[in-house]
Amino acid sequence: MRPVRANLVVVGGGPVGLAAAIEGRNAGLSVLLVEPRAGPVDKACGEGLMPGTVAALDRLEVTVSGATFRGIRYVAPNGRTCATHLFAAGPGLGVRRTELHAALAARAVDAGVVQYSDRVSGLRRSQDDGSPGMCVELDDGSTLTGDWVLGCDGLHSMVRRTTGLGRGSDGRRFGIRRHAARGPWSDVVEVHWSAIGEAYVTPISDQEIGVAVLGPRGWSFDDAIATFPALARRLRGVDWTTSARGAGPLRQKVSSPVSGRVLLVGDAAGYVDALTGEGLRIGLACAQAAVRSVVAERPQDYPPKWRSLTRDYRWLTSGLVTATRIRPVRHALVPVAARLPRLFGAAVNTLAR
Repeated sequence: MRPVRANLVVVGGGPVGLAAAIEGRNAGLSVLLVEPRAGPVDKACGEGLMPGTVAALDRLEVTVSGATFRGIRYVAPNGRTCATHLFAAGPGLGVRRTELHAALAARAVDAGVVQYSDRVSGLRRSQDDGSPGMCVELDDGSTLTGDWVLGCDGLHSMVRRTTGLGRGSDGRRFGIRRHAARGPWSDVVEVHWSAIGEAYVTPISDQEIGVAVLGPRGWSFDDAIATFPALARRLRGVDWTTSARGAGPLRQKVSSPVSGRVLLVGDAAGYVDALTGEGLRIGLACAQAAVRSVVAERPQDYPPKWRSLTRDYRWLTSGLVTATRIRPVRHALVPVAARLPRLFGAAVNTLAR
């Protein structure tokens, strides 16, 4: 079977992969996208789009509907002590993951992205006419050849593993998400803290909220909710509209986001934790940066740009995750944030922009 060639092959058709494919088409590249799952693809996540993510979607001409939220609120287990900060950059948007995926997929089709419903089985350097590139081997035996490959295939990236860029995971933290048929009780995303984990409550519509919990391996959703007494009271007797969906381990390490003509984007390029809700904002920004490096044929520009785009997230999230492993620090976090609103607000605005 004769291989199909394009300027860019994107592996992974989640939101970041679709955004990268759209960026490629907007830059004038021919783009092939490979994703084995039929869309729209769901994923366990908090579903709160930060203001910077909303702006990035606007730039890509992607329109989604959902519930606006104005900021972030940290809530202590008793439900009384809290710290709230409203975004300086405008509202965020709570959106069902499936709706976000469907909107991006429709925009990708309009942009001229050619999509393949198959699984990638391997990568190798292209020998086609001596021109540089990568061969992407599919399970059906066919091959796609790209001048460049973007690995956007998520937390457990096959591209990261195949290129040898992965450096493992510490395996400590996992996430679980469900939706409830209950109207939001506030216009902010609430982050509830307990002794061993966190729960995120995101407005999705006038009649629905998303509830995501982060904590140790083996933690069930019901066990998790029971550790947040104030939240558990709010959710007592609620009708759950979706079953529990999990993800993890969250921590993924890489030696570099680039190997030759392969660039890693989004969770595939390494992930710290979902604690600060930054995955999509950073993923979309890095998709744009990766495509710019490809167009300029300067892959060496991508690692420093990636470090710059992810620095605040990596430092703040790593510091918060590490510090709150110490029980007294975790217990004091919300009261301290309430007493130091400027510091709390500065951190929120840094991660929301």
